[in-house]
Amino acid sequence: MKCLVLGGGGFMGSHLSRALTERGHLVRIFERPNLKPVETVPAGANIEWLEGDFFNQDDVIEAVAGCEIIFHLISTTAPKSSNDNPAYDIESNLVSTLHLLDAAREAGVRKIVFASSGGTVYGVPNEVPIPESHQTDPICSYGIGKLAIEKYLHMYHVLHGMEYCILRIGNPYGEGQRTVAAQGAVAVFLHKALKSEVIEIWGNGTVTRDYVYIGDVVRAFLKAMEGTGEHSVFNIGAGEGHSLNELVNTIETLVRRPVALRFLPARALDVPTSILDISRAKAFLGWQPSVSFHEGLSRTLRWMEQHRNESQSG
Repeated sequence: MKCLVLGGGGFMGSHLSRALTERGHLVRIFERPNLKPVETVPAGANIEWLEGDFFNQDDVIEAVAGCEIIFHLISTTAPKSSNDNPAYDIESNLVSTLHLLDAAREAGVRKIVFASSGGTVYGVPNEVPIPESHQTDPICSYGIGKLAIEKYLHMYHVLHGMEYCILRIGNPYGEGQRTVAAQGAVAVFLHKALKSEVIEIWGNGTVTRDYVYIGDVVRAFLKAMEGTGEHSVFNIGAGEGHSLNELVNTIETLVRRPVALRFLPARALDVPTSILDISRAKAFLGWQPSVSFHEGLSRTLRWMEQHRNESQSG
């Protein structure tokens, strides 16, 4: 199949694009101009790189042309930055996605797989682990935008018959994740530990998240291309939680030395605990995570060390 990966030059998109090409699919990567891709972006005859502006309807129409499956991984904001300017968050993400859905409908796209946010769409949970049926009361614009896109996907399915699958992903991490991004505690903390820099933590370190290895996330995307039974919304996580303090302790074990910490005031946008119930994905996607937290961190650390050594030697 010919697949469009919106945001294919980023962390998740690059891993997904590689996996798709390894399975024989043709992949068109859509990214903004002058983006410096992450180091895990694949190359080869099965990869087409298309630069464009997600805000520009003509660019989006060109991107979807001839594609059967769309993986929508683009987001212009992160949870914190979305609250700084909610209007921009909605204009750049939700409105642009509505233009995408219209373009996809006109182009005869069969299915859209959307990367939603398991960490933000539910808000403060009243039960843990959190099932897909949990109430959705996001406390950041990022989560509200993701949830709104989910609703529009359902609307387009009912009105126009467009297939869709929504993956509410926990906190993905792994090889190639940017270390200067606004998201990604694993990558940022590992990078600072390797450079013997101070790791900054908002709050007292008890904020708990569901960290899921990128290889497991990619397998979920591949499963989502296929039939999903009676459900179209799935939590994708490890199904277990680790606090920031636990993350730091594991990093100290891996690097075999203590790290310096600086604790900052807690942020209102951070829900205390987010652990996802992944039983629906196990039952209907035939998916479950296979890489443990410790092993995933070990793989990420090895990649960072190798990359650092290569850049220093070059």
